[in-house]
Amino acid sequence: MTRSLFKRAIPVALVLALSACGFHLRSALVLPPDLGPVRVVSVDRYSPLAESLAQALTRAGAVPATEQTVDATVLDLINEQWGDRPISLDEFGRAQEYSLRYAVTFELRRADGTTPVPRQTIELARDYVSNPVQAIGTEGEREILQGEMRREMVASVLRRLDAVARRATAEAAAAPAAATPTPTPTPADETSPPASNTTTP
Repeated sequence: MTRSLFKRAIPVALVLALSACGFHLRSALVLPPDLGPVRVVSVDRYSPLAESLAQALTRAGAVPATEQTVDATVLDLINEQWGDRPISLDEFGRAQEYSLRYAVTFELRRADGTTPVPRQTIELARDYVSNPVQAIGTEGEREILQGEMRREMVASVLRRLDAVARRATAEAAAAPAAATPTPTPTPADETSPPASNTTTP
């Protein structure tokens, strides 16, 4: 009986865990129109975030730019920054809980210099427990948390691109309707002949 309840509880626990980490099912990603070949660049040449974003954009239908591509759209990761802030101490004054912060500044820049997604910063924060005695276990937990936050950062950046693309699509669809002039109704007295008051005897 206990084993059966445990098996049924596992899927519920997984759903709750995924929701807590910020993963949600959503519709397919919409890319900005006329995006062209895309290159993801970063201040860190070996940035795991840049690599993950490049793979995600390719899966969404973007064409990856090559070294020979001249006019490429650039997703520029201008700054990536990690930081730890102590938020609680033990009885000996040692930090036992931290807030891990991850901030990324980026922009999407076309070959002509326009920025459909202007420079902006996304910041994430997650708390974790640090054991002052067992530092190895703490480092392992921190690395796992970094991986989760990096995946969430990928999703956050893509959501910004998706929002811009959907707004551009909606504006393009509304533009023809706004440009079509509304016909002005012609007064009836200008188009119809005046009624005759002559009576036949």
